[in-house]
Amino acid sequence: MRWLVLRGRNITSIMKYDINQINSLIRNRRSVFPKMYTGEQVPRHVVEKMLENANWAPTHKFTEPWRFTVFYGEGVKKFAEFQADLYRQRTGANPTFDESTYLKLKEKPLMASCIIAIGMKRDPENRIPEIEEIAAVSCAVQNMYLTATAYGAGCYWSTGGPTFWDEAREFFKLAPEDKLLGFLYVGMPVDKEFGSTRGAWEDKVTWV
Repeated sequence: MRWLVLRGRNITSIMKYDINQINSLIRNRRSVFPKMYTGEQVPRHVVEKMLENANWAPTHKFTEPWRFTVFYGEGVKKFAEFQADLYRQRTGANPTFDESTYLKLKEKPLMASCIIAIGMKRDPENRIPEIEEIAAVSCAVQNMYLTATAYGAGCYWSTGGPTFWDEAREFFKLAPEDKLLGFLYVGMPVDKEFGSTRGAWEDKVTWV
């Protein structure tokens, strides 16, 4: 086996963390859908640690654009009622209203023990491109995903429901220039092991 040498030192001699555990955590992170949850409550301290680690995501010019609204325990019912009622308001008076969609919006969230609304707060000085703020929030969500995985919890980032409804922004204290990027469903999974595949990383990389 060949080792990368840095100024005469084997790189393994200066590593601060267990790289095998880090690799395993990253590769075993999966989207775990609400139908796969046991109904068991995810401990609050786990959710708090997810949010704390999210706060350490990379952020250009330290704008820290992530904004989270946490619906925990009984709060999940409030979220379910909000999105179902908003759907009825938007479509109730026209032929596009669908009763099955309404019921799904009202019942699906109840499968989770926690739902975290994911918001992007735009830098008021508009110093950096919007895409960089969205990327920072996405990194924050990945931090939450990995933290939940480490604790044995499951997550699913949904962009359904009111994600792209302009009327929903005010409920989550977001201004017109901000964005609602979806909802992170959190629950305890029935199974702890989830298989998945990826294409070879070498096929997606160009070395220059």
